[in-house]
Amino acid sequence: QVQLVESGGGLVQAGGSLRLSCATSESTFASNYIGWYRQAPGNQRELVAFIASDGSTVYANSVKGRFTISRDNTRNTVYLQMNSLKSEDTGVYYCNAAANPSQLVTLLRSGNWGQGTQVTVSS
Repeated sequence: QVQLVESGGGLVQAGGSLRLSCATSESTFASNYIGWYRQAPGNQRELVAFIASDGSTVYANSVKGRFTISRDNTRNTVYLQMNSLKSEDTGVYYCNAAANPSQLVTLLRSGNWGQGTQVTVSS
């Protein structure tokens, strides 16, 4: 049922960089919007960035200027390049897809989620 697979997480020092990958099926990649989410320990899941099929991007204020979301249409893959990582970026990162931005938000309540990939930023 899950058609997105996250990878690339790991342990990184504060100030370092990491690139996450979201591998999708061809049908899932055809969705208009794909978003990256994260859930920190003790916190609710939050949407940190998303990208539209035309390449337009939107970022949460907490990651603007540090994270970059991109997509490779030949590989059905969406990436999240994370630079200048901070301790508060620690969490499990997930990707998901929807037909419009409103549905990306709705997924926070009722979406199906894969295993995600753990990002741990140490000080």
